[in-house]
Amino acid sequence: MNPDLLRGNLDLILLSILERRPLYGFAIIQEAKDRTDGYFEFKEGSLYPALHRLEVDGLLAAQFGEAGRNGKPRKYYAITDLGRQRLAQKREEFQTFTGAVHRLAGS
Repeated sequence: MNPDLLRGNLDLILLSILERRPLYGFAIIQEAKDRTDGYFEFKEGSLYPALHRLEVDGLLAAQFGEAGRNGKPRKYYAITDLGRQRLAQKREEFQTFTGAVHRLAGS
């Protein structure tokens, strides 16, 4: 996976994953991996700053839920109404962008 492609689409990817249901960090990593047949393998060092940024921007809300194996409560992230609006905008931008790339590349 090209990290430059990921960087420009990280918000779209994370909001899409959390659109279905709230998840905690490791579950987000697993969901991304499972839904892309292993293409996306997030590292915690890049995932958590992105989740925090989306939370600060009001696109995600977080709350503590069930405890993990270590006994600490897990922080679950859920998409907000503003996050759903941004997701729709990001999807439209992505479709426009990929359509233009396909036209240029001749595919």
